[in-house]
Amino acid sequence: MKLKLTYITITFLFTLNVLSQNTYVFLGSYNRDKTAEAIQVYQLDTVNGKLSKITSVKDIVNPSYLTISPNGKYVYACTDTKTPNAGSISSFEFNPQNKSLTFLNSQRSGGENPVYVTVHKSGKWIANANYTEGSVSVFPILENGKIDSIAQNFQYIDGSTHKERQTRSHVHSAVFSPQFDYLFLPDLGADKIRCYAFDENKKQPLIETQNPFTKTDLEAGPRHFTFHPNQKWGYCIEEMAGQISVYNYENGVLSKIQRIATHPDKIKEGFESSDIHISPDGKFLYAANRGKENNIAIFSIDENGILKNIGYQSTLGKHPRIFALDESGKFLVASNVLSGNIIVFKRDSKTGLLKKTGKEIKMENVSCVQIRKI
Repeated sequence: MKLKLTYITITFLFTLNVLSQNTYVFLGSYNRDKTAEAIQVYQLDTVNGKLSKITSVKDIVNPSYLTISPNGKYVYACTDTKTPNAGSISSFEFNPQNKSLTFLNSQRSGGENPVYVTVHKSGKWIANANYTEGSVSVFPILENGKIDSIAQNFQYIDGSTHKERQTRSHVHSAVFSPQFDYLFLPDLGADKIRCYAFDENKKQPLIETQNPFTKTDLEAGPRHFTFHPNQKWGYCIEEMAGQISVYNYENGVLSKIQRIATHPDKIKEGFESSDIHISPDGKFLYAANRGKENNIAIFSIDENGILKNIGYQSTLGKHPRIFALDESGKFLVASNVLSGNIIVFKRDSKTGLLKKTGKEIKMENVSCVQIRKI
């Protein structure tokens, strides 16, 4: 009888925990001014797609990119982005019960114009990419969520062939491998995807490898990168070329198997591909295009990882820099920088296609969106 009651109690507590979880949408911006709301947090209604604002923070400048800690307690942001002779990484504590987001601390980012920050699955490390000077930095995270002083910083000077945009390195993102034992750095300026081994137990976790980079096509401008849920394939979106390169992946090594356009063949210029994500079921890939198109390109993923374009969805705004899928794969939220609007789309799990749902919200110069169930 005691064992039966214990089982029932555990089941009840587990069910209660699941039911008490909510889905939150975190928005960053190029606010330019400390008096303007820099980060806003909304709750997403997972039935109708409605967004309800719960909190925001001011007194920071240009939180261009956000990421959430594995336990959902902390938000880390690239701050002082696009600010001359500046650049920082900032931490915030998120309390959904109190509906609060509280600033904790900042550290210099180790390079001008930080544009991407990511957290190790252990919750003990963050890595950020600095665009203007072309560098990567790694910081330990303290137990209270604050960012410790910088542990490593690598800077690069090599560029590529485009005379205006590739005079030197411009690292645009920092993405951990599926096992979190490698860190990949798409470098728009050098046409390379750089790679380091990552040992979370070392004081300086980045370790040079025998394959320090994968060379992309010239003037591709690799920007963001994502891995398939099966951990076998990697997908890199190329900002300048408007292409997606598909790679087989194994033990820190990328081997290209396909390259496919993110835009219709009739579009030859005026595009800037930006972000890329895969549905949780691994069946569809989504890629954002800015400029003339302002849409999400939708691809099906074949059994061997190959992509096939199946359609496009307008983001109903201008300049979609970042978009995100919720953990269930039911919703896609797109942020449009120039039009300052955020659109929620409902995703058809069978066809992969998108349809606007709920009511759009406004946030001036919105630059980033992240979604997390907490």
